[in-house]
Amino acid sequence: MNKITKTSAQKEAQRKKTLRLMKKNWLLYAFIAPAFLYLILFHYVPIYGVQIAFRNYTFAKGITGSPWVGLKWFERFFSVPRFWNIVGNTLKISLYDIIVGFPLPIILAVILNQVKNARWKKFAQTITYMPHFITVVVLVSMMQLFFSPGNGIVNTVIQALGGEGGIYFMGREKYFIHMFVWSGIWKNMGWGSIIYLAALSGVDPSLHESAMIDGANQLKRVWYIDLPSIAPTITIMLVLRCGSILGVGYEKAFLMQNDLNIVSSEIISTYVYKQGIISQQYGYSAAIGLFNNVINFTVLLLANKVTQKLKGSTLW
Repeated sequence: MNKITKTSAQKEAQRKKTLRLMKKNWLLYAFIAPAFLYLILFHYVPIYGVQIAFRNYTFAKGITGSPWVGLKWFERFFSVPRFWNIVGNTLKISLYDIIVGFPLPIILAVILNQVKNARWKKFAQTITYMPHFITVVVLVSMMQLFFSPGNGIVNTVIQALGGEGGIYFMGREKYFIHMFVWSGIWKNMGWGSIIYLAALSGVDPSLHESAMIDGANQLKRVWYIDLPSIAPTITIMLVLRCGSILGVGYEKAFLMQNDLNIVSSEIISTYVYKQGIISQQYGYSAAIGLFNNVINFTVLLLANKVTQKLKGSTLW
């Protein structure tokens, strides 16, 4: 009985302590309140509408009034002749982006961190960050101009070097995935390096000084000091990236898509857009989106579990 009373007293004391801390730091809670409300309103409240993936939804009947159809829409998606092509294209783009695009911001951050001239470093950072602020529409328009078969810069250079020229890159299936991934890398590499630069700024300078005394060159110091120091950050970012394995955005793929490259450019997100917005098959598109999110969440759990087994940093 005394033990129960003591435990209750401890809980009450802890509760009062927490309330005192919250009252003392009310400004911090006020600061995060907008982000918290945004998360609740736009990420948790809409979960109620997920049930349309199991209903034959119509505007007239509403969510609860629409008839329940169970797994009908999932079965329909799995039986679509293009199912494996759509999922395969999404996986190819995502894996390609992880393998090629994930290490490059780390490499860029390491290179920028080695620059000693402050003015040159700021200039290089500004140049690499700028593409991030180019909208997807403008980016695709630039690609259409640069890779046009007529007077595009790329074909002009190819012809100047004695090549065939006149290649319609945007209409070739085999070029789509490369153009999609590398344009994304060019756009986001500089922006993605910011978090690694921040992590590198926390590396103890005395470690480099000791290594220099022992005769370690710059490459060895990067390999044995910088990279191990930011390894937890790299691990967390990789786990998060794996959590969006099927989360390739539709905007750029849809804008780059045409009748000639449709076999390579049709991915889950563009298919959902066409079925949900254009064809107004809301239940069907919701089912595909739910399938996509379940796969992403499962991969996230697996990736986090693997890093936990390897005794690395984990999300939880």
